[in-house]
Amino acid sequence: MALYRDRAVPSPTKETVKQLSDKLGFQLDDSAIADYQEALSRCLEDFDKILDIPDCKLPVKYPRTPGYRPTREENSHNAWFWKCEINGAALGKLRGKRIVIKDNICVAGIPMSMGSHSLPGYVPDEDATVVTRVLDAGGTIVGKAVCEELSISGSSFTAATGPVMNPLDNRRETGGSFSGCGALLASGEVDMAIGGDQGGSVRHPSSRCGLVGLKPTYGLVPYTGACPCEVSLDHLGPMARSVKDVSLLLEVIAGYDEGRDVRHWGELIISLFSLKLNGDISGIRIGLLREGFGHQNSEEDVDRIVKEASIRLAERTGHEVVGISVPMHLQGFGMSAKGHYSTSLHHALSNGMRPGRNSLSSEVKLGVLLGEYLHESSRDVYYSKAQNLAMKLGRDYDDALTKADVLVMPTNPMKARLLPTKETSVKDLLGKYGGHYINTCPFDLTGHPALSINAGLSDGLPVGLMIVGKKYDEETILRVAYAFESIRDKTLPQ
Repeated sequence: MALYRDRAVPSPTKETVKQLSDKLGFQLDDSAIADYQEALSRCLEDFDKILDIPDCKLPVKYPRTPGYRPTREENSHNAWFWKCEINGAALGKLRGKRIVIKDNICVAGIPMSMGSHSLPGYVPDEDATVVTRVLDAGGTIVGKAVCEELSISGSSFTAATGPVMNPLDNRRETGGSFSGCGALLASGEVDMAIGGDQGGSVRHPSSRCGLVGLKPTYGLVPYTGACPCEVSLDHLGPMARSVKDVSLLLEVIAGYDEGRDVRHWGELIISLFSLKLNGDISGIRIGLLREGFGHQNSEEDVDRIVKEASIRLAERTGHEVVGISVPMHLQGFGMSAKGHYSTSLHHALSNGMRPGRNSLSSEVKLGVLLGEYLHESSRDVYYSKAQNLAMKLGRDYDDALTKADVLVMPTNPMKARLLPTKETSVKDLLGKYGGHYINTCPFDLTGHPALSINAGLSDGLPVGLMIVGKKYDEETILRVAYAFESIRDKTLPQ
């Protein structure tokens, strides 16, 4: 029995072949058009055979019930998309932990929307690899958290279900696109969360909600079973209220995925990160990335608090803070505009995107317009050059990390902003509410691990400190973050 047999591509008519050939500048006479039409039909027969082969499904090992969409009274910050309870193994590292999954990751039997009206009625039939690993480790999955529409916004007002409110101040954003997870963790409703990061989506809510969020090294955590945005940018990472819980969750979800994820280079040795956290960071060199500060939309108090935090960290290491310059860091966001795939998800997206496109958020529309314009105007030359420059940027960071063991900078140049209103113009939505990505996005591009931790408060709002390290050296980043957490907690108002 063929899976989604309705997707079989019908044979083109001769008129269709003629239209295509004219568009491509081919000069084909009627006889040649007939020959090409016959050849294309033969090729499509092979495509039909592929559709008839049973799909390779990811395992679903643990029973569950469908759960439910919570009422407004159960959803005070509008952060839950769906509630459920999936119990894992009887024993394991995550026994007793409540974990929420970002709504761009497949959980079998649980509806998935990706924050959009584009997936009406879609229910995955497989568990993402990270979901199975959480359950194997004894964790309990308690639901799906709202994410921004198609995971494209760095704020928290673009989801089809409405804005997600920051528990520290309901008038303000949580940061995105991991918005729901940030609110649920900050309010204490869950213990841990897993989400995607293509431009800073794990780190933005961590910064604005006073949490710890890690974008691991590219390929360290399998992306299998999550909706891809761009294969060279896709990461999954953990978020929690403490460095120890982030370390513990990373231990569980990281590692090779039997070749399902093309982002993996091969067998990976996963450290017991949580056992390496002892507060001792003597000898570690702290590098202050100069280009991470003083941006056009930077807030002075954010820069100041992060610089003060880096000095306090350096006092624990026995070294002074090292000033580091990577000029191309400022072009990282521009460069970013450039495995296993769930067939049922892509089928649903391709159908769902056709109607109602005008209801897409302003940020999604901007991304679609930009992509279409670049494709039409540059024929993907820009994309190719951006990929090449990304390798140079990666080498620049590698060189900087020979002079320091970690690089520090603000996660976001500004604190959480007030949520927009219905009267907010498109200009303001795309301008005033942009600018999140300048420090976070480059490390998705190069694949370096980057963690956000609360550096302190200003006007009662958290300021995120981002710590970046060498590829596959999450251990050093986590050790530095844990040491800072212990320093900060002695002085931070409770």
